[in-house]
Amino acid sequence: MRLLTLILVMFIYWLLLSGHYTTWLIVSGVLCSFLVLLAGLRLGYADEEGHPIGQLARGLIYWPWLVKEIILSALDVTKLILHPSLPISPALVRIKASQKSAMGLTTYANSITLTPGTISSRVSSHDHEITVHAISHSSAMGLADGKMDGHVTWFEGNKS
Repeated sequence: MRLLTLILVMFIYWLLLSGHYTTWLIVSGVLCSFLVLLAGLRLGYADEEGHPIGQLARGLIYWPWLVKEIILSALDVTKLILHPSLPISPALVRIKASQKSAMGLTTYANSITLTPGTISSRVSSHDHEITVHAISHSSAMGLADGKMDGHVTWFEGNKS
């Protein structure tokens, strides 16, 4: 199923880029998509991690939640910056991650970095721990509550 969707996505991309729908271009697009899939299998990027089509349904719920968190965090950082006394309190904290796969841990670390005011500075897959630099103590405590970790673990699914 994953390989079929990969060929389909590449073929649709081919059609969108070409803008011409002659028999020759359609046959060429199918053939090229198939050849790129074979190369992807050989090079290892057509695997489940490289093309996680199974995460699409969960992503349609997770990504809007992440966008909401990014907006709320951006507003908090804006308040900090515009406050006359500039009440920043930088903190370096270690956050435990409950994700089981490399994709889940990477998604969690990237979600932290995408959220304004926090940066994942070190990710340890061995300890399942992420070291985070936060612009304020409240930003650090917002991660410590485990809400984002829970959302990413749900997004990850039942990977082992």
